[in-house]
Amino acid sequence: MADNLKTTQGFIRSFPAEKLVYRYADGKWTIKETLVHIIEDERIYAYRTLRFARNDKTELPGFEQDDYAIYSGANEREIEDILREFAAVRQATISLFEGFNDEALLRTGIADDKVMSVRAAAYHIAGHEMHHINLIEERYL
Repeated sequence: MADNLKTTQGFIRSFPAEKLVYRYADGKWTIKETLVHIIEDERIYAYRTLRFARNDKTELPGFEQDDYAIYSGANEREIEDILREFAAVRQATISLFEGFNDEALLRTGIADDKVMSVRAAAYHIAGHEMHHINLIEERYL
């Protein structure tokens, strides 16, 4: 996760300001909106993992990512502000996972009607970021 953070920050900083608010098609997210989406998804999954790691059996709801993007205000923010938030969230996520023992990593819970282990959530967080970076490379360059 730490390596991904550095790579993503460098990649995002390589774009000119106007490209960060470009939409490759109507209704698609800008790069800024995508980055804030990555941050928000990570926050939600980190919260879920904390609940699951602590053996909380409460089923957790899903979230509507498109609504989050609409209300994120991402395009009005400076990119360095977004990148600082991303770094803070990522460091908090890393610290959270470092505090889990092997037993906690294997615990599971239900969110959005799907069973997930704490360990699987870590893979989701890293993979989700990589998925969106790949989409940016394919559709925005």
